[in-house]
Amino acid sequence: MNIKPIVITFSLLLMSGSAMADDDCDDPVAGWQPRENLRQKLEAEGWKVFRIKVDDGCYEVKGRDPEGYRVEAEYSPATFELREMEREDDDDDDDDDDDHDDDRHGKSRNYNASTNEDPVSPKGIVKGRPTVTVE
Repeated sequence: MNIKPIVITFSLLLMSGSAMADDDCDDPVAGWQPRENLRQKLEAEGWKVFRIKVDDGCYEVKGRDPEGYRVEAEYSPATFELREMEREDDDDDDDDDDDHDDDRHGKSRNYNASTNEDPVSPKGIVKGRPTVTVE
């Protein structure tokens, strides 16, 4: 039995695990600055801060940057060094545009003029108000 491939695979797995654990902040708690100082710093730069919390030893900030984008940023609690920032798109409704493509051009996808049926979406949902008859 050849053990060399097994040893190589195992050592690669160990190395990849240590690289992934490097994402956390490891500043000693005694050296942390107050969250309010970070809030003041960011607001002076034009941010609107919604929340600051501790996550994996880092300050995680949710808010709007000076350009108005929703952001989630990660800062070192001792130095306020930016470690990671992610912008969130506000227009997540792009998936719904496919349902309205034909409506923009004046036609409805599932309308049958000969039977005067109401338009039905491709998902089988009837658009419009349902009629109820009480006897």
